Amino acid sequence: MNKGPVLVLTVMPNGSVAMTKSLELWFLYSAVVGLFAAYVASRALPVDAPYPRVFQLVGVTAFVGYSVALWQMSIWYRRAWGTTIRATIDGLIYALLTAGLFGWLWPR
Repeated sequence: MNKGPVLVLTVMPNGSVAMTKSLELWFLYSAVVGLFAAYVASRALPVDAPYPRVFQLVGVTAFVGYSVALWQMSIWYRRAWGTTIRATIDGLIYALLTAGLFGWLWPR
């Protein structure tokens, strides 16, 4: 380790990289984050909760699901913090969209 260089490597099977499987998995991942956000919101909020409160709770829950776990890649695997920050901003955007959708569709 002291003499370096140190390498962390991802090995993938040969062949073309198909986006279809990745997009399907991303959709599934987004649905799982949404389900967790829905569960937390349904336990913490009444049926007629105001939009800002739904937005706040769902937004925080979705942000944790989309972004916070990415930070450990920079802590433990020395991934560039710039990459992690950009991914966190993406997660924030997804969380805001999730929160807006839940706030809009929350039962009144």
